Amino acid sequence: MRDLPDAEVALPPAPRAYPGVNWEGLKTLYLREVRRFMKVGMQTLAAPVVTALLYMLVFVVAVGGGREVHGVDYGTFVAPGLVMMQILSNAFANSSSSLLQAKFNGLMGDFLTPPLTPAEHVVGFGAGAATRGVLVGAISLAAVLPFARLPVAHPWAIAYFGVGAALIMGFVGIMAGLWSEKFDHMAAVTNFVIMPMTFLSGTFYLVERLPEPFRTASHYNPFFYLIDGFRYGFVGQAESNLWVGAVMTAALVFGLGFACLRLFSVGYKIKT
Repeated sequence: MRDLPDAEVALPPAPRAYPGVNWEGLKTLYLREVRRFMKVGMQTLAAPVVTALLYMLVFVVAVGGGREVHGVDYGTFVAPGLVMMQILSNAFANSSSSLLQAKFNGLMGDFLTPPLTPAEHVVGFGAGAATRGVLVGAISLAAVLPFARLPVAHPWAIAYFGVGAALIMGFVGIMAGLWSEKFDHMAAVTNFVIMPMTFLSGTFYLVERLPEPFRTASHYNPFFYLIDGFRYGFVGQAESNLWVGAVMTAALVFGLGFACLRLFSVGYKIKT
């Protein structure tokens, strides 16, 4: 076979170049994540509010009995923790369920085919999860206000720890969604990691009242700092060192975000 001149050599088409950030693709992925949970609002928005109200009924009305914690009413002490619980659990559920359902239904190609970089995938899924977490937290806060007098001592702390917690759990959900191969794996992460860390983080009690070694162990639980900092934004009192919590929150956001970036870059359990 004779060699073809350079002009006759058939070359595959070059991929379309997207210099910088593919803003349109990133926006589409983000809106897809938001509309996905908004479409089933009764499950994703209304159900967590009912859960928060039931917790308020059990722990404040039945258990609290007019007690005070750190000089504030028990209901005022518990309410920020309940709101943070909803932020944490719903941010995690959004990104993890989105990726796991896509893998289960063989639709991961819908995420990989568009010209999106790994960083844009991380931002899109993370921002969508954080939006659900913050939105559910805001609705839950409005729902518990009739049962708890919540002042606003430091708005910056409410915003910082609330958004930080939503991003952290959104990234954890991405990692769990990529790792899980079936719904049992996701249930194991939720039941044996997320829920124990949440309930052992000082949501319903002061950590300083725990016996050793549980008191010391609680200070290695990142949820403790997130809830304590969030509560500080309302009541103006913190059980931990606030700066430690603030630095830890920023470190986890960037550290987990980088870990998710690496997983998407290597195609962890999404490329064959």
